[in-house]
Amino acid sequence: MGIDLIAGGKSKKTKRTAPKSQDIYLKLLVKDDKIAVVVGTITDDNRVYELPPVKVTALRFTETARARILKAGGECLTFDQLALRSPLGQNTVLLRGPKSHREAVKHFGRAPGVPHSHTKPYVRSKGRKFEMARGRRNSRGFKV
Repeated sequence: MGIDLIAGGKSKKTKRTAPKSQDIYLKLLVKDDKIAVVVGTITDDNRVYELPPVKVTALRFTETARARILKAGGECLTFDQLALRSPLGQNTVLLRGPKSHREAVKHFGRAPGVPHSHTKPYVRSKGRKFEMARGRRNSRGFKV
C-alpha cells in the first residue's frame, strides 16, 4: 500500500495493472487496443502456443511470424501505416530488448586482467600482440 500524496492518505485501490510475467504478448493483453511498436524484426516463437490478436508495427516480419499474427486475427503494420493511423503515437507501446545486453555493458566492472574479472578489455584488434602477452599465457611468463 502506497501513500497517495495528491488525495492525502493511503491508496486503497492498489491492483496489478500489468501481468507479473515478462511475456510481451501478455503485457499487450492487459493494455486494450494498443499497438506494439518494435524497431527491428519480428520473428516467430514456437514456445508461445496461443497467440492473442495483436497489432504489431515493425521494420520487418518473418514469413512465419506474419502468417501466425494474421491467423490469430492480428495486424502487421509498417511505420508508414502507423504514422497515418496515429500520428502522435497514441495507444502505442514501444517494446525494446534488455538494456543489460548492450555491447558497452561488457566493458563494465572490475578492470580487465585483475583476478576473477570477466570484463572485456578495450583493444584495437584481436590478435597475438593485443592483450595476449604476460598474464594471459603460460608461455609468456605466467597465466592468471
